[in-house]
Amino acid sequence: MLDKLSVCVEVVSASVNHQCSPEKFMALEVTQILLNAQAVDGSVRKHAEESLKQFQEQNLPGFLLSLSGELAHDEKPVDSRKLAGLILKNALDAKEQHRKYELIQRWLSLDVGVKSQIKTYLLQTLTSPVHEARSTASQVIAKVAGIELPQKQWPELIGSLLSNIHQVPVHVKQATLETLGYLCEEVSPDVVEQDHVNKILTAVVQGMNASEASNDVRLAATRALYNALGFAQANFTNEMERDYIMRVVCEATLSPEVKIRQAAFECLVSISSSYYEKLAPYIQDIFNITAKAVKEDEEPVALQAIEFWSSICDEEIDILEEYGGDFTTGDSDIPCFYFIKQALPALVPMLLETLLKQEEDQDQDEGAWNLAMAGGTCLGLVARTVGNDIVPLVMPFIEENITKPDWRQREGATYAFGSILEGPSPNQLTPLVNVALNFMLTALTKDPSNHVKDTTAWTLGRIFEFLHGSTMDTPIITPSNCQQIITVLLQSMKDAPNVAEKACGALYFLAQGFEDVGPSSPLTPFFQEIVQSLLTVTHREDANESRLRTAAYETLNEVVRCSTDETIPMVLQLVPVIMMELHQTLEEQKLSSDEREKQNELQGLLCGCLQVIIQKLGASDATRYPFMQYTDQIMNLFLRVFASRSATVHEEAMLAIGALAYATGPDFAKFMPDFYKYLEMGLQNFEEYQVCAVTVGVVGDICRALEEKVLPWCDGIMTQLLKDLSSNQLHRSVKPPIFSCFGDISLAIGENFEKYLMYAMPMLQSAAELSSHTSGADDEMIEYTNLLRNGILEAYSGIFQGFKNSPKTQLLIPYAPHILQFLDLMYMEKDMDEVVMKTAIGVLGDLADTLGSNAGSLIQQSLSSKDFLNECLSSDDHMIKESAEWAKLAISRAISV
Repeated sequence: MLDKLSVCVEVVSASVNHQCSPEKFMALEVTQILLNAQAVDGSVRKHAEESLKQFQEQNLPGFLLSLSGELAHDEKPVDSRKLAGLILKNALDAKEQHRKYELIQRWLSLDVGVKSQIKTYLLQTLTSPVHEARSTASQVIAKVAGIELPQKQWPELIGSLLSNIHQVPVHVKQATLETLGYLCEEVSPDVVEQDHVNKILTAVVQGMNASEASNDVRLAATRALYNALGFAQANFTNEMERDYIMRVVCEATLSPEVKIRQAAFECLVSISSSYYEKLAPYIQDIFNITAKAVKEDEEPVALQAIEFWSSICDEEIDILEEYGGDFTTGDSDIPCFYFIKQALPALVPMLLETLLKQEEDQDQDEGAWNLAMAGGTCLGLVARTVGNDIVPLVMPFIEENITKPDWRQREGATYAFGSILEGPSPNQLTPLVNVALNFMLTALTKDPSNHVKDTTAWTLGRIFEFLHGSTMDTPIITPSNCQQIITVLLQSMKDAPNVAEKACGALYFLAQGFEDVGPSSPLTPFFQEIVQSLLTVTHREDANESRLRTAAYETLNEVVRCSTDETIPMVLQLVPVIMMELHQTLEEQKLSSDEREKQNELQGLLCGCLQVIIQKLGASDATRYPFMQYTDQIMNLFLRVFASRSATVHEEAMLAIGALAYATGPDFAKFMPDFYKYLEMGLQNFEEYQVCAVTVGVVGDICRALEEKVLPWCDGIMTQLLKDLSSNQLHRSVKPPIFSCFGDISLAIGENFEKYLMYAMPMLQSAAELSSHTSGADDEMIEYTNLLRNGILEAYSGIFQGFKNSPKTQLLIPYAPHILQFLDLMYMEKDMDEVVMKTAIGVLGDLADTLGSNAGSLIQQSLSSKDFLNECLSSDDHMIKESAEWAKLAISRAISV
């Protein structure tokens, strides 16, 4: 087969160089290889995959050309054409950023003639009578466009696609609209000129028109509009164009074809978030359309109709939060149209009706999503948007249905109650909860319906989450009902897994609400019984169902975390119990892959539980001392968990070791020789970047615990951290904590950090420069920039503090101007969040404090230090103010020297 392949490679190359006819070019063996790659027989498949891989490595241009030829050729089998297209698509794009970048560069460096031939084949495929081939080609064209349009290449593409729209064959029109949709998904709006945008939108909206005879064309057009909405900023500001687009979308929601109706509602959902401020003239019509769909249409359509109102809630919640949401004011400066408030009298009854459309088995299916769940979710968002106004509209529904014989009515009423507990004021809700609580506790034990019990336990959890805690004026849980509540919840933990899981969740929030109650907690008398019940749940035969085992451990952790000193002896007794459980998981041998996965999950839960216990017992000297007897055995268990290596366990055990380092302090040094190799493995784990990030955090914990004793391990750690920073394979989110970690290391080893300065400082400087080019960035980028800056500043802060009072402080003087310049730049850009502001003013103080008079003159020359300091001194945030007052003192000392 490989000989044939090399022949076909030569033919392909010849066809590129001498433009041989496509017929000759097609007579290649690639068809058979592509079919074999999908064979049932594993060895045939493997052989074909190897051949494809070899062909690709030996002659990429020939490989891509022969795939695009295969895709374009209507005589070829559908299966080989589809796979050819898929391989082509994967040759242009990848999920991982670094791989995606490599593929883009690889495509751009291909011979222009080859690329042009491939693109001709792709466009030719759009006219194929075979739907699968057209659809695959659409996606590949969009991927190529995503690479080439930003480089100002393939300028004729959009023109040639638009000319296809006027073709007679319906399938060509459908494929072209599909391609335009994918193209809008791949390309950012700023690389398409407005004239082209207008023409794309015109073509798409015309394709959606009710006058379009073909449903396939209408559907492709409606889906394309969904992706093109991001390009329509200018068109939505023009009233005439906006009216036209909205009319066509609304008409499409009434199409006889269900998929078109669904796609049209998806467009409305997208419009509601992208163009919220333009909706006022249409909102009444949209209400009528959505209400009709929710009442009468098929579920996929009705779900999107509800989603429209959920999306409006999201918009209004964000606006009101940003402007300090006061629901009563009609303040004209707030860009909120109060659509939900206005629609309330009609919207709430519509949503309440959906709550009665449950499915029989929805509580057993984790991924379930249906009309009742969507309606309840939307009702919850409405409650958060309008606050108290929702209560009188929902209470009659609850009172009418809560005692009905039909389980659907009881469950719907309970779900409605649970949904409105976040948003309205506690004063409004507490009296209602006090009346309902007894009823619900009875329902949880006695209602014959599993659904009703499930929702009742969930609602109790919501009551404890939002209306119970030290901040509430009137406590819901009192000495007279506390015992009953706990008895009922512990009883419910023996119920079916879905009910037991919700009961664990309710207990979780019950414990959380007692976190700050002082030396004695109402839960203390029940502590032993609660812990025992939760451990019993973890051993249930069916604990794998409905996330029950995970929920039980999460609740146990919360009960331990929120416990008071009175129960410390019982927490201490828990240590050997959990250790024994972890030990047992390590003894099991010869597991199937499914069993191994479950075992890994259990080890993760047990390591997480030990972490919480260690944090609890390590928090004060009195409890730390009796705990010390277990540390050697615990560390030994963690090391065995690492040896049985799996990513999830790795992460949980790593976090637990961080807690152990904190609890044991300098004594942790004895564990370093055995632990170091796993620390290094964690820092090298680029693939599972969360593991890498957690390990970086643990390096910080170890530095704080060992201080100077960490020195012997620092060369290895610093080498690995510097490698991580210079890798383009590591996820960017890990880089800020690595910079902070430099600060932790310097604080621990002081002037011994000297030998790392020549490596760390240039890294910090280039990262600081990078973080300043973010004008016009989106929210996500601004958030990342703040994280990055905070990491850089924490590094500087740790380095300056580490060198303080050392004869080597003069080594830092050359870096001071750049640091001050960085502070100036951040101050000028005005997009620092509070965290960065506090760290930044701290660095200014550290610089003055450590360098003294050497820094004084530099600070006086700096552009904005004085303004920045004054702004921080008058901040409302007392942490920023405190840091600024300290910095002011340090600066005045430095200047007066």
